[in-house]
Amino acid sequence: MFVGDSISNNMWQSLTCLLHKTVPNSNYTLTRQSLLSIFSFPEYEASIMWLKNGFLVDLINDKEKGGILKLDSISTGGQWKEVDILIFNSYHWWTHTGHSQTWDYFQVGDKLIKDMDHMEAFKIALTTWAKWIDSNIDPSKIRVFFQGISASHADEKACLRKTQPEEGSMAPPYPGVDIVKSVINNMTKPVELLDITLLTQLRIDGHPSIYTGSGPSFVDCSHWCLAGAPDSWNEIFYATLLRD
Repeated sequence: MFVGDSISNNMWQSLTCLLHKTVPNSNYTLTRQSLLSIFSFPEYEASIMWLKNGFLVDLINDKEKGGILKLDSISTGGQWKEVDILIFNSYHWWTHTGHSQTWDYFQVGDKLIKDMDHMEAFKIALTTWAKWIDSNIDPSKIRVFFQGISASHADEKACLRKTQPEEGSMAPPYPGVDIVKSVINNMTKPVELLDITLLTQLRIDGHPSIYTGSGPSFVDCSHWCLAGAPDSWNEIFYATLLRD
């Protein structure tokens, strides 16, 4: 099960396509149940799922105050316990501001906070997720991965008309990466990081750009084309599974 935002969806779609290509004659089913998408191969008794949950912590709607992002609360983790492998992702929704921001207040304990540094909020929430994993997951039954942060090139529509990757093997530090690594390193249960950030920083050519179907005025420099970069993420994931 992939748990996360539309970047998780990118990786989920990639994996289902790669698996289908491997067994093209095997029957499959695709169902959607509210926020859960399930791609199954009945012949292999295998299901590959994506659960849309971009924050991992609770987002509630209050009639008076609007959206409240509860940084220290996870009430939906029950679904996470029902699978063999979990691949979590959270980052992009935390960077939203203005009209794209989906909450009105942060909440920690009983304290409502109108605004705070979004990366600080991300750190608190990710620590809440880490504590939940440490308290609820049995590593002998469920293996846990964190997808890592996929780089966006949305500033100044930087991916527009880009047809080649960036050259070199270095890139500037990317916001949020140190937070992810620090939180995972301090966990008591094993979580494996799929460190895809540098790979995606170099793939400025890999975004849909103006070819999303929404017209030439909409430039998508956050999501990824398929076939494309998410296939490499799944190759890394597969190699990690084989290694052990």
